[in-house]
Amino acid sequence: MDRKIDSPFWLDEGWDSFESGWEKLDKGFVAGIESEGVEIEEAKLPCESCFKKPFDPELAKIEHTLNLVEVEFKNLRRDFFINEPNLDLKVGDYVLVEAVRGIDLGRVHLVGEKVHHKRQFLGIVGQLMRKVIRPANEEDLKKLGKNREDEVKAYYIFKQRVKFFNLDMKLIDVEYQFDRNRLIFYFTADGRVDFRAFVRDLAKIFKTRIELWQIGVRDATRKMGGIGSCGRALCCATWLEKFNKVTLIHAKFQNLPLNPIKLSGQCGRLKCCLLFEMETYLEALKNFPPIDYEIQTEKGVGKIEKFDIFKNYVYVHYGNDIWERYTLDEIKKLVPPEAFEHNKTIFPDGLVQ
Repeated sequence: MDRKIDSPFWLDEGWDSFESGWEKLDKGFVAGIESEGVEIEEAKLPCESCFKKPFDPELAKIEHTLNLVEVEFKNLRRDFFINEPNLDLKVGDYVLVEAVRGIDLGRVHLVGEKVHHKRQFLGIVGQLMRKVIRPANEEDLKKLGKNREDEVKAYYIFKQRVKFFNLDMKLIDVEYQFDRNRLIFYFTADGRVDFRAFVRDLAKIFKTRIELWQIGVRDATRKMGGIGSCGRALCCATWLEKFNKVTLIHAKFQNLPLNPIKLSGQCGRLKCCLLFEMETYLEALKNFPPIDYEIQTEKGVGKIEKFDIFKNYVYVHYGNDIWERYTLDEIKKLVPPEAFEHNKTIFPDGLVQ
């Protein structure tokens, strides 16, 4: 269930326990009580997508012959699975798959050769995969809906207990594994948080394995979603598969004003879209002279400081706020050819990766 609720409506006198045996939230509950027989995951940093799975060289040799599918879970969390039973799966079908501990339920996002191409693109050919178990039935989907409802309740319980423990944590999302063997809380924090007593408290309440995942602001924005300054849904929340490193160098090469407010996305980091046209700019700049190259013109010695790759203009600065615009053909008469050759090698290989 994906909805927002203004208040924890279930924290009243008539609220019933969950099917899994949760207790009513006692406001006088003493934190830090050891919960017997409950597994506790104390820390995961920084996020699940950052952990690489083991590589199997034998799997890499035969992977192209396997029937693979990509399955999407809550909030764009995706993973690859082997369709060992060779089920006739289509995009949008719900399936039960093997999980880290138990069984999970997700929706098929990609099938066929596209899955192999994507794994090659991501550079993960040979990484171990779990298996598809069977298609989901109506009862499974009802249970999934019940899990989503309980996730909303767990969201407010978590926030209430955070206040009780006075922890500096911002909860982003809650996710139940389908079989309820695992409950994951995704949060952000400025630094390391000591939540050992807090996680015991949660385990006592929810009576299942608790995992707290501290994620970065970009992953948090992906989960929350939103509208970008372009007026469209955020790329990271719709189609962007992975985050690449973005620096001010990318903005500088595209002649964008180095204004952090205009260059930052909703996550507070530089916009991912600064990379989208970077390869085009780098290819076009190879036809221009190097930046900061000094030339001699009728007005004196000037320095090349700006380009317009679309109109083939070069802007020369003479000092004292004096600028002159030249066409690329005019500049080629003033700059030796070897300078253009040098410009083809100044761009670092990893600039757009």
